[in-house]
Amino acid sequence: MGFGDVIGLAIVVAGFLGFASMLTEAYKAKMRVREKELEAQGARAPLQTPDSAASERLEARLRVLERIATDKTAKLSAEIEDLREPAN
Repeated sequence: MGFGDVIGLAIVVAGFLGFASMLTEAYKAKMRVREKELEAQGARAPLQTPDSAASERLEARLRVLERIATDKTAKLSAEIEDLREPAN
């Protein structure tokens, strides 16, 4: 490998690093724009708080499901049936 080959390889590596740097900067710029869009969107749309009654009902159902998943007793089918919503 001669001196010219080493210089050529150095130029190729430098070109690759420069290209990778340009891609990285473009990606960072895109992410900054996206963050600003999301911030603006968040400012326009207020956070929706869940209904407290619905939240409590979901938490109760989750506790029952956790108990069912860890409990292997004969009451399993009865508890599953209790979780079914009544027909309207």
